[in-house]
Amino acid sequence: MSLAHAGIFRDCMCAAGMAWDVVALEAGEPIPTLADYDALLVMGGAMDVWQEAQHPWLRAEKQAIRAAVLEHGMAYLGICLGHQLLAAALGGEVREAATPEVGIREVRLNAAGRSSPLFEGLPERSRWLQWHAAEVVTPPAGAEVLAYSDACAVQALAVGERAFGLQFHAEVDLPTLADWLSDAETRAALVRHRGADGPERLRAEAAAAMPALEGAARQIFDNFRALL
Repeated sequence: MSLAHAGIFRDCMCAAGMAWDVVALEAGEPIPTLADYDALLVMGGAMDVWQEAQHPWLRAEKQAIRAAVLEHGMAYLGICLGHQLLAAALGGEVREAATPEVGIREVRLNAAGRSSPLFEGLPERSRWLQWHAAEVVTPPAGAEVLAYSDACAVQALAVGERAFGLQFHAEVDLPTLADWLSDAETRAALVRHRGADGPERLRAEAAAAMPALEGAARQIFDNFRALL
């Protein structure tokens, strides 16, 4: 099972009667013909956008993202790595984060975010689960930054009217977090970032925040689906 799955968005798609296919590029699965789909969701991962030597499939993924957004005009939603890949694929710059964010952190919408259809019905300030050590430092030409945090200037961006990237993990529900924390490498990374009790503290923080997180995630997905 891939840890980088769509989390609560799978429930949203089921409830809406939507069909979807999962493509695990790290497992060698090919990218299907984009013309057969209405939208592309690209999730997170432990790799970085610049690690093409270690993960050659990143090249093909960036090419597919460019084609999806620029040629096919598909609706696109990228989460964490998927957000960074959107920026990198379209000519932006992604680097190691000056301050990694791991935990439940506040994200604030700017003026563009407050008027964006993706965030309709959401407050200017909200808390999300963050887990990233890289960030978009230069958005692609023509992209619009929608949200920021104290540690990260580009928490959300839009390219045109139907392509969006979110640095925060809007897809995470408690079962998804449990999947992450069941993985030894993931737990070890969390210990490095937050200390020996990091996994337990993150689990507790997420459980306390989850009702609000899930409600906001469903709102974002409904807003995204309305753009299809």
